[in-house]
Amino acid sequence: MVASGTIRRLSFTCLVSLPFTVTLALMPLAQAQTQKPAPPEDPTQTQSDLTDPNTVRPLSQNGGLLSMAAGQRLMDDAVSAVGSQNYPVAIKKLQDARLVFNQLSNFYTQLATSFSGIDNRIVENQKRKALETAEKRDEATYQLALVHRAQNQPELAVPLLIQIIRSQNPTRNLGKKSYQQLFELGFVEAPFSPTSAPNVESTPPATPRS
Repeated sequence: MVASGTIRRLSFTCLVSLPFTVTLALMPLAQAQTQKPAPPEDPTQTQSDLTDPNTVRPLSQNGGLLSMAAGQRLMDDAVSAVGSQNYPVAIKKLQDARLVFNQLSNFYTQLATSFSGIDNRIVENQKRKALETAEKRDEATYQLALVHRAQNQPELAVPLLIQIIRSQNPTRNLGKKSYQQLFELGFVEAPFSPTSAPNVESTPPATPRS
C-alpha cells in the first residue's frame, strides 16, 4: 500500500514536469514556423547566357554532327575500321561522312546564293566553304569506292567513281585516280594519259549535289 505522502509527492512531480514536456514537444513546431524557406536558385547563375558570343561555341568546335569536324571523325573511324577489316562499319561511316559533307556543301551554296548582290564578302566565304566540303565529300566517296572494290563489289564502286569524275573533272588528282580505278576494274578500255590533256588542276569541283 502506497502512503498518501508518496502519492502527493508523485502528483507534484508530474505537475512540475508536465509544462517542461509540453515545451519540448512544441519547440520543433516553433522552429519550423520561424525558419525561412531557402530562396530559389537564380537561373542566370547556373545557366550560360546563350546570347553571349563569348559563350556560344561554333559547330566546328563543339562536335556537332553538322560540321567539318564531325565528317572528319567519321572518315577517321572508317580508316580504323578498314585497318581491322571491319568493312560493314567502314561503309556505314563513309556513307555518313558523305552525307554530312554534302549537306554542308549544299547549305553553304544556298547561303552564298542568298547573299548574292548583298554582301560579296559573305558570298565568297560561303563559296569557299562549299568547295572545301564538296572536296571532302568526294574524298569520302573515293574511299567508299575502294572499300567496295576490296569486297569485290564493282557494281557498287563504278557509280561512285563516275560521280567523282563528274564532280572533280578528269584532270584533277582525284578525278584521275577515279578513272584509273575504272580502268583497273575493266569498266573502261582506254587509259587516260594526263600528259595528253591540258593541265586544269585549278578547276574547282562541281557544284554540290542535292
